[in-house]
Amino acid sequence: MEVIMLGKFITLLIFSSILGLGAINTEGLGTGYDESLYSLMTPDYQQHYYLTATPADLYKHGVPRKVRGIYLSGGSVGSEERLNKYINLARETEINSFVIDVKDDNGKMTYASEVPIVKEVEANKSVRIKDIRGLLYQLQREQIYPIARIVVFKDPYLPGVRQDLAIKRKDGQIWRDPGGVMWVDPHNKEVWEYSIEIAKEAAKYGFREIQFDYVRFPENGRLIDQQASFPNKNGRSKAEVIEEFLIYAREQLDPYNVFISADVFGLTTSVQDDMNIGQDWNKISSVVDYICPMIYPSHYGPGNYGLANPNAQPYQTVSRALKDAITKNRSLEEAGKIPAIVRPWLQDFTMGGVIYGPEEVVAQIKAGEELGIDEYIMWNAANRYNEKAWRELRRR
Repeated sequence: MEVIMLGKFITLLIFSSILGLGAINTEGLGTGYDESLYSLMTPDYQQHYYLTATPADLYKHGVPRKVRGIYLSGGSVGSEERLNKYINLARETEINSFVIDVKDDNGKMTYASEVPIVKEVEANKSVRIKDIRGLLYQLQREQIYPIARIVVFKDPYLPGVRQDLAIKRKDGQIWRDPGGVMWVDPHNKEVWEYSIEIAKEAAKYGFREIQFDYVRFPENGRLIDQQASFPNKNGRSKAEVIEEFLIYAREQLDPYNVFISADVFGLTTSVQDDMNIGQDWNKISSVVDYICPMIYPSHYGPGNYGLANPNAQPYQTVSRALKDAITKNRSLEEAGKIPAIVRPWLQDFTMGGVIYGPEEVVAQIKAGEELGIDEYIMWNAANRYNEKAWRELRRR
């Protein structure tokens, strides 16, 4: 019997010659597992990963390879010319995964969703992906692993049409962050359902992983604590609220055979608290499959990790941050918990006066590899990536 274990809790029987079942039709695995086959597995088999399949088989059945990915906006994958460019990059380099906006930073859907509440609030107004099924079929043919990025609590759109879901000031008005952006209230269960229903739909279409971004409270936590009112708090800390959301999301998405990942601030690998935004590494790492710290060297200040200018020292910055992540996960294991796999976001953009080219990109990847972390996702908001970096990596 050969078994695939999807995530921490979902296990899927693919085929079994031992039981005389012959070939099993595996079409549509993205929409749920066959319960009659699942029931044939013993608990022992449910505890093992299936490690001998070819990369093509692993993709077909929903099990990811080591993800080496790039972020792509709806506009990028919605353009045939730009999409083909990124597909060619994947063909010619080690890139094998695309993180694709589903619900973006503006609170808008990138494709025409059929989720009732999405249609009700008209979040489909500016879709860029005209054929989501066709897109995912194309990625499947190319053996590119698709990850659905869903921006959760930062949502400049939804509070404008559903003010009852917004973070409110103590005077009852909608709260806005220093940039003027509205957020939905992380305590509100209806807010949770909104993103989770979108995630379910994405899984049905064929995304193999759901990545929750902005799964946190706004920054400047002390300021928001002074200004905002949270009637649904019920004595919970911010970290407890975020943990509860992710646990609930996991439960709701279990039948869909998708992995769950969460994006967190880079400093969560090293600090001992939740930074007053609800991102506690230990709580989050314990309840998702992949934890994705955004280790952008440009976002670290002078003196972090004892470095005069972390932005100018990408190898050292990423290495120090990931060493701390490994230490935290090891502590979780010692406590009898199963930590998430660490898959960092790395920097492929220029900020803060240090130009990032192929050398800086490769340095970050190398820092992870030397620590045994051979997965990563690259971020460039405009999707302009240093292709030369991956061509250099291929020649190693």
